Amino acid sequence: MATSIDSTLDELRSSMRNPLTGMPGGGGGRGAGIFIKLAGAFVALLVLLFLVRPSVTYIEPGHVGIVIHRGGGGVDPTPLGPGFHMRNPLMTQIQEYPTYMQTLVLTKASTEGSEQNDEINVNSVEGQPLSLDVSMSFELRADKVPALYQTFRTDVETISHGYIRQAIRQALQEVVGNEEIAAILGPKKAEVVTRSQANLQKRLDPYGIDVRQFTLNEFRAPKAVMDAISLKNVMQQQALTAQNELQKNTFQAQGDSIKAVGRAKAIMAEAEAQSRANDLLSKSITSTLVQYEMAKRWNGQMPQVTGGAMPMLQLPGAKSPE
Repeated sequence: MATSIDSTLDELRSSMRNPLTGMPGGGGGRGAGIFIKLAGAFVALLVLLFLVRPSVTYIEPGHVGIVIHRGGGGVDPTPLGPGFHMRNPLMTQIQEYPTYMQTLVLTKASTEGSEQNDEINVNSVEGQPLSLDVSMSFELRADKVPALYQTFRTDVETISHGYIRQAIRQALQEVVGNEEIAAILGPKKAEVVTRSQANLQKRLDPYGIDVRQFTLNEFRAPKAVMDAISLKNVMQQQALTAQNELQKNTFQAQGDSIKAVGRAKAIMAEAEAQSRANDLLSKSITSTLVQYEMAKRWNGQMPQVTGGAMPMLQLPGAKSPE
C-alpha cells in the first residue's frame, strides 16, 4: 500500500517538472514537438505582422498621400488617394496633405487665428499706413499637391503663414496702394476685395491653391486720418441735406407759381367768356325783340292811367302809323 502511494507521488512530481510529458495519449517527445511548432508559428506571425504593418498605409478621407522616394527618386508626381495602399517602408515615405477647404485667418487679435499678431500692413495711395484683418478660405488641388510639397518641403500650416500670407500682402498692396482711404472705406470696398482676390488667385494658381473666399474683416488707419474722414462725411451729409431742402423749396415755389398761373388763366378765360356772352347778349336785344316780348306778356288790358295818347303795341310785321 505504501509502495503504491509513493509511486503515485513520484509520477505527479515528474509531470509537474515537465508538463509536456504528462500529456495524455503520447510520450514526452511528441508533446515537445507540438509545442515547438506552435511557438514557431507564433513567432512567424509576429514577424509577418512586423513586416506587413509598415508596408500598408492608410490615407484619411479629405487627404492625399505624397510618396517620397528615399532612394534618390524625389517625389512621385501622382498622389495617393484615400484608402489603403501598399508601400516599401525601406524605400518610400508617405506624407499626408489635406485637400478639404481650410480657412486662414490673419488678424491682430490673439483670439482669432494664431496667438501672434498676423495683421497685414500696407500703404494707401496717400502714403498712409493701413492695418488689415483678413481671412481666406482655400483648397488644394489633389493633382498639384506633390509639386507643392516638392517646392516648399513643409506642411500646409507653415506654407499658409509663410508664402500665402506674403502673397496676400502683395496682392493687397497692389490694389489698396492705388486707392484713397476714403474710397476703400466707402464706395470701393467691394471692388477692392474682388480685385485683391483675383490678384491673389493669380499668384497661388501655379501651386494648385484655389481661393474660394477672400474677406476684408477690419480696416485700421491712423486716428487723425479717420477723424478727418468722419468730419468730411458729416459735412457732405449736411451739404446734401441743405441741397435737398433747397430743391424741395424750389419745387414747391415752382408748383405754387404754376398754380397761380393756372388760376390767372382760369380767371381770364372766365372773364373773356363772360365778355363774349355779354356782347352776344347785347347784340341780340333789338327793338323788334323787345316789342315781341312785350306782346307775349300783355294781358289785353289797357293802362288805367295814360298821358292822353293811346299806347300802341307794334307787333312784328305791322306798319307803324304815318
